[in-house]
Amino acid sequence: MSENKKPEKIVGIKGMNDILPADAHLWEIFENTAQSILQSYGYQNIRTPVVEETRLFARAIGAVTDIVEKEMYSFTDSMNGDQLTLRPEGTAGVVRAVLEHNLTYEGPKRLWYKGQMFRHERPQRGRYRQFHQFGAEAVGFAGPDIDAELIMLCRRLWDDLGLQNIRLELNSIGDAEERARHRVDLIAYLEKHEDILDAEAKRRLHSNPLRILDTKNPAMQEMVNGAPKLLDYLGDASRAHFDGLRKILDRNNVPYIVNTRLVRGIDYYNRTVFEWVTDELGAQGTVCAGGRYDPLIEMFGGKPTPGVGFAMGIERLIELMKSAGETAAPNQCDVYLVHQGEEAQMQAFILGERLRDAGLDVMLHCATPAGAGSFKSQMKKADGSGAAFAVIIGDDEVANNTANVKALRGEEGEQQQATVPFDDVVDHIVDLVVGDHGHDHVHYHH
Repeated sequence: MSENKKPEKIVGIKGMNDILPADAHLWEIFENTAQSILQSYGYQNIRTPVVEETRLFARAIGAVTDIVEKEMYSFTDSMNGDQLTLRPEGTAGVVRAVLEHNLTYEGPKRLWYKGQMFRHERPQRGRYRQFHQFGAEAVGFAGPDIDAELIMLCRRLWDDLGLQNIRLELNSIGDAEERARHRVDLIAYLEKHEDILDAEAKRRLHSNPLRILDTKNPAMQEMVNGAPKLLDYLGDASRAHFDGLRKILDRNNVPYIVNTRLVRGIDYYNRTVFEWVTDELGAQGTVCAGGRYDPLIEMFGGKPTPGVGFAMGIERLIELMKSAGETAAPNQCDVYLVHQGEEAQMQAFILGERLRDAGLDVMLHCATPAGAGSFKSQMKKADGSGAAFAVIIGDDEVANNTANVKALRGEEGEQQQATVPFDDVVDHIVDLVVGDHGHDHVHYHH
């Protein structure tokens, strides 16, 4: 390499994005709000590995689906030859863990998870190769009441996040026998209109005809609207389940649309399917999708056990939070420590630890290649940090064993500065934070 030539800069992989500090605050708001709501409904956290055996997803999702055929990041373990995959979704890993550790031995379980998922897709707005999901799984509950609980939990999350333009769409896809009867009639109907089907629909005609119903192709809409509807094929038990869900939602004033074209292309889904949809994100309008998967645990080798869950894309919800006016918080700390001189720096370190012990967020000014900086330049950084208070220590303060505490967020002309004995600084600031101003040892000046 030439001495004058700089090394080539390495950049991130397309579709695998950095979450920078300016946005991280929004992620924290979302995650903390979602976690708090899930816990308030009795859901417990479960954390599963990012890597699982490839056959787990082939069995759960279906070997002939686009996800397994085209989108999974799969590889052979060079140590032992195992076929492994970066998880493309969360449900399969959670169900595997429930079975492996016999979590339902003592009764049904309410679980939630969050984390990275991976799909090898063409990156576009709201769809990335590494993306993040927040999800919940309720295992061992058979009735429509748990379906309603999950839906109402989502509504509470949208309300707490201030998201208004999200609508609920519902359908029932019945049980396997009901779908089989519908499938025969659906294929016969689609074959009569084969001249209208696009290439993707023709490919799915016999392998996965249900997925044709959610096509976005404008030329196929009228034909698809006239297709046989799964709701008309439901037996008594499936219809009673769907009616029971709707009754709970109606009594709790949860608005919804019955979308007869809302389906799932994966065999383990049954009965309730639902999506929360927005028009604010273009084509990628679904921000949360859920449904019942009663056959899945038996497919994994367990005893027949009902299950239902949802997953939401965090990136899409962060986009909605931004469009709703949520912005990154400017404050990085409560107190910014300004100092000049070696002994003042030592005192600032000691005071910083005491303030943190009291539960405050504290930023200590540290030197850059340009040096420590003047008091003026440090105060500019203190203001930019969003801190409520600056604590200033210089030679005079060291000599007098004091510190200057300056309020940074008052109205112009109201900002006050107090000279406080060093050992009283923590109590003084805590009193100001809680609104209980102490004046015993404080001399205020403007």
